[in-house]
Amino acid sequence: FSCNLSDLLCSFLGLLYQEYRDKSTREEIETRRLQDSQTDPEETSPSEETSSEAEPTSTNENKAPPQINLLRNSNSRFNLWQDLPEVQNSGVLSILQPDEIKLQEAMFELVTSEASYYKSLNLLVSHFMENERLKKILHQSEAHILFSNVLDVMAVSERFLLDLEQRVEENIVISDVCDIVYQHTVNHFSVYITYVSNQTYQERAYKQLLQDKPAFREVISQLELDPKCKGLSFSSFLILPFQRITRLKLLVQNILKKVEEKSDRESTALDAHKELETVVKACNEGVRKMSRTEQMISIQKKLEFKIKSVPIISHSRWLLKQGELQQMNGPKTSRTLRTKKLFREIYLFLFNDLLVICRQIPGDKYQVFDSAPRGLLRVEELEDQGQSLANVFILRLLENADDREASYMLKASSQSEMKRWMISLAPNRRTKFVSFTSRLVDCPQIQCVHPYVAQQPDELSLELADVLNILDKTDDGWIFGERLHDQERGWFPSSIGEEILNPKIRAQNLKECFRVHKSDDSQRRKLGSRNRQ
Repeated sequence: FSCNLSDLLCSFLGLLYQEYRDKSTREEIETRRLQDSQTDPEETSPSEETSSEAEPTSTNENKAPPQINLLRNSNSRFNLWQDLPEVQNSGVLSILQPDEIKLQEAMFELVTSEASYYKSLNLLVSHFMENERLKKILHQSEAHILFSNVLDVMAVSERFLLDLEQRVEENIVISDVCDIVYQHTVNHFSVYITYVSNQTYQERAYKQLLQDKPAFREVISQLELDPKCKGLSFSSFLILPFQRITRLKLLVQNILKKVEEKSDRESTALDAHKELETVVKACNEGVRKMSRTEQMISIQKKLEFKIKSVPIISHSRWLLKQGELQQMNGPKTSRTLRTKKLFREIYLFLFNDLLVICRQIPGDKYQVFDSAPRGLLRVEELEDQGQSLANVFILRLLENADDREASYMLKASSQSEMKRWMISLAPNRRTKFVSFTSRLVDCPQIQCVHPYVAQQPDELSLELADVLNILDKTDDGWIFGERLHDQERGWFPSSIGEEILNPKIRAQNLKECFRVHKSDDSQRRKLGSRNRQ
């Protein structure tokens, strides 16, 4: 580059990362909508590539003089690698193949988004953390919980960005960025695990400070009103590192979809993706660990055993689902009875390895009268049994607390609640639609157009532009889905998404997903082979 790339990237910093990320995902959604509406997806132009934070500009915009500060205008599209004066004047756009240009855009996007992220981190530190009034209000321990190791995270981002800048400065045509991602993930990104694992403490401390310290509440409100924050909340800055490490994995996936197969760049991208996946999983586990432990202690205190006591608290155990169901009284021959006392309430606690069946007793307590390992549970739906037996299913315990087989006829409050219990109780049971992991040629898919935060353990939190396979759906507005980029499963309301109707787009999404996760598949096959031996 003839100009200093640092100056160029500073121009890209017109958007804070929260704005950059929100805008990019919304453009991604619009791109998919456009593709999905086309009768022949093969006619999709190179600028309509999916899963990208940066989307190419129209022909008219390309002809206009490149303005690096396009990002400052909230109504403009992102500035791209191909729009840079140095790139346009070099003549490389007439030499490179369209696929290589798309790859350049994907790599350049990773660099510019890191620059935007670094700016937001810097604002969190300089504007909030180092504010003199805030420092006087907060005790040192409170400040430590609230900001954790954000200085370490920012230092890692700065070092990462400098290496990315240096690579881009080497040549107008970027050789690769995934090798840099790999090195930094392996050597430096453990700081993200520390920060994200503190999230539960952080959220709790923030709520407590808002409640207990009016002066803290007042200063935070004033700082949020500063034009620098662009109307964004303090909490949106605190959550940045978790959002970034997750998004970074998706950006590498986007590069991986565009590199030539069986090439060195594919190998490097796969290595970088694998390491990022490890960090993201460790972050997720760190967040879950504390809340799970507290939850298990709380449940243990509420249980009274009518049968032989089962130790509930275990480091490898967590709650999957809990709730009330109606149990049918009497033998199966009484199914046709229509009396009001046909069913009575029972309460289930389902853990990842254990089911505990209880009756609620006074004092917010539960009396346990049966249990079984989760692996020894089977479910069966009753169909066309009339209104009184609607949403009823059979739960079989192949070996219960008395070492014998037991059956329960259970009624749920709705069709979705029945299906959610059945899938949680017997996760390997075949769903209405087959999972992508079965390598099905086609499967219903949905893209998220409204973010969703899980309310129950069996639900899935979704980000804008997430694409999921639909594994099951209910008549009362719930979908059981599997997210393509990480194969996480869970329930969510159908209202938050739009179904992808074009079969060629669905097939393309699956193909890209198989490619991204092929190293995982290879690892699983090796593991399976060792296990068989």
